[in-house]
Amino acid sequence: MKALQKFGNLGRPRVLIVGCGDVGTRCIDALGKRFRIFAVTRDLQNAAALRMHGATPVYADLDRPGSLHRIAALAPWILHLAPPPTTGATDTRTRSLLAALGRAQARGRAPLRRSSGNTPSNMPRIRPRNTHAACVPRMAVGRLRRRMASLCIVPEPGLAPARILSYASTSGVYGDCAGALIDETRPTRPANPRAIRRVDAETALRDAGVRGLISLRVMRIPGIYAADRLPLARLNKGTPALCPADDVYTSHIHADDLASILCRALWRGMPQRVVHASDDSRLKMGDYFDLVARTHGLPLPRRIAREQAGRELEPMLLSFMRESRRLDNTRLKRELGVRLRYPSVTEFLQEYALQRTSLT
Repeated sequence: MKALQKFGNLGRPRVLIVGCGDVGTRCIDALGKRFRIFAVTRDLQNAAALRMHGATPVYADLDRPGSLHRIAALAPWILHLAPPPTTGATDTRTRSLLAALGRAQARGRAPLRRSSGNTPSNMPRIRPRNTHAACVPRMAVGRLRRRMASLCIVPEPGLAPARILSYASTSGVYGDCAGALIDETRPTRPANPRAIRRVDAETALRDAGVRGLISLRVMRIPGIYAADRLPLARLNKGTPALCPADDVYTSHIHADDLASILCRALWRGMPQRVVHASDDSRLKMGDYFDLVARTHGLPLPRRIAREQAGRELEPMLLSFMRESRRLDNTRLKRELGVRLRYPSVTEFLQEYALQRTSLT
């Protein structure tokens, strides 16, 4: 029986996850029943945990380009969740990954995705009723092919683009927007080194998409939360928040919803498209901390002016308090058809409070 299960797993379409932290593990859980997952790790101690989630661990290190030949031709679908390095103005990790993919393509080892065998059952297809040249005008055929390409729809028979890559970027690429509600057409104006490296990664990936190396989807992600990713340590420490007059707007997304969005973008996303992976929350940062504190019965954080915060808070935390923006997620719902499990932080915390009450 185990041998049969293993054989069935080998026949599944392949997905490569680069950067298998908390969100990557959630992606494995979301995809594992229908796909064979290869999870990149640079720490062999993580291999057992990845196998427990149903993934095949692959040792590679984005900081060691020579190790990336192992992953370059493994799968036609790639989730790129690895963060940039902590220093510098460029994302050398993303550039190393693209270089490895390019070398594999040059050697003819790019994983071609045949529409008849490796297409997921939930991937949409268009099959014209009659494709005979005498029945379909040439202009109509051209429009149909362009429409298929834009939707990543695979016609029968044939080969689809070699790789589709979904990249986990950050909403920090916009910098400070003074609390404005912004969509994906907003120009990027990164204001800190982390965001600058993210813009560099997006630029490199877009260039690779133009060259035909990958078919790219970019998910710009705000603050991620979950039951085990709440700011409890900060609240217990008594770290202050900004007073309402100086506070900033932040957007949020639950980690489970984010994993679902990243996976869905592989098949529903449009090439070279940016999408906000954000929920419907319209909260200021201090109000978010207040909600979490009330849910856990903790004291509300004291509020201080921005000038005082500059003297009391760490530079990293202070950098987040300099940027205010609200993300419009219309494209997420309209193009990807996403239905959020947790449309807002408030709904999650209400459910979470009920679960905690039932356990006590």
